[in-house]
Amino acid sequence: MKFTKEHLEAYHRDGYVVVRQFFTHAEVDLLYKIAIDDDLMKKKSFDRTDAAGLKTKLALWYSLDESLYSKFARSERIVHAVEQILGGKAAHYHSKLMQKEPKTGGAWEWHQDYGYWYKNNGFLFPDMLSVVTALTPATKANGCLQMIRGSHKMGRIEHGFSGEQVGADMEKVNEALKIMPLDYLEMELGDTAFFHCNTLHASAANLSDKPRWSIITAYNLANNKPYKDVHASSSMPIEPFSGNLLNQDAISITDDAEFLKN
Repeated sequence: MKFTKEHLEAYHRDGYVVVRQFFTHAEVDLLYKIAIDDDLMKKKSFDRTDAAGLKTKLALWYSLDESLYSKFARSERIVHAVEQILGGKAAHYHSKLMQKEPKTGGAWEWHQDYGYWYKNNGFLFPDMLSVVTALTPATKANGCLQMIRGSHKMGRIEHGFSGEQVGADMEKVNEALKIMPLDYLEMELGDTAFFHCNTLHASAANLSDKPRWSIITAYNLANNKPYKDVHASSSMPIEPFSGNLLNQDAISITDDAEFLKN
C-alpha cells in the first residue's frame, strides 16, 4: 500500500492517518520474531508507570544502524510519506519498541509528543511526527491508541507529570473531547499510523490476554535543529532504504544505536 494524496489530506485534516497493510504480514512477522528474542533489546528496555501504577515496557534509541529495526525506520515507503507530510528532508529523531504485555501493560496518559519535545529537547517548531506500525493486532481490549481527531489544530498545550509519564493539561483535554471526535486506532499487524506531534493521544491499559507490541519512530524536519538535544541524527537527513526487507540478514540491534537510559 502506498501513501497517497488522500492519505496526506486526511493527515492534515485530522492530525493522523492510518494506512492499512503498509507493511506486509511477512515483513512484520520477521521484525517481531527478532524483537521477542532480542537479548540486547530486553536489557535496554525499561518500565514506565501510569497513574494507576501499571507498567508499560519500552526501549528507545536515537541512532540508526544496520539492524532490521533501522531498515524499517528508513524504509523508502515511510521516508517518502514523511517527507510529503513535512515538506522537506526528514531526519530520524528516535525509535521505540513498545511492549504492552497481557494483563499488566499500563496506560499512556493523554499527551502531545511536542509538549515534551519542545520543553525538554529544544525543538522550536512542531515540524515533527510519529509513525507507529502494529507488530501484533491492536484492539480496544489490549489498549490500542486513541486520538482526538483534529486536536493538532489546538497547538501545543501545557504538560506535567502523571505517574512517571508526561501528561497534558486535563482541563484542555476534557474540553477538546466535548467538541472533537475520539477515535480508537484498531490496527492489524502491518497497519501503520502517521500522527502529528501536536495530536492529543493516549492508550488504555492492556487487560486482555493478548500482547500489544508496536514500533514507533519519530521524525523531524531536518532543518528544525533542536538547541538542547545532543543527538546528531535529529537533524541529519535520512538515506532511505529501498531494499527488500525480507531479503535482509536478520541483524539485531547494537549498542551503537544510542539507547535512552532509564
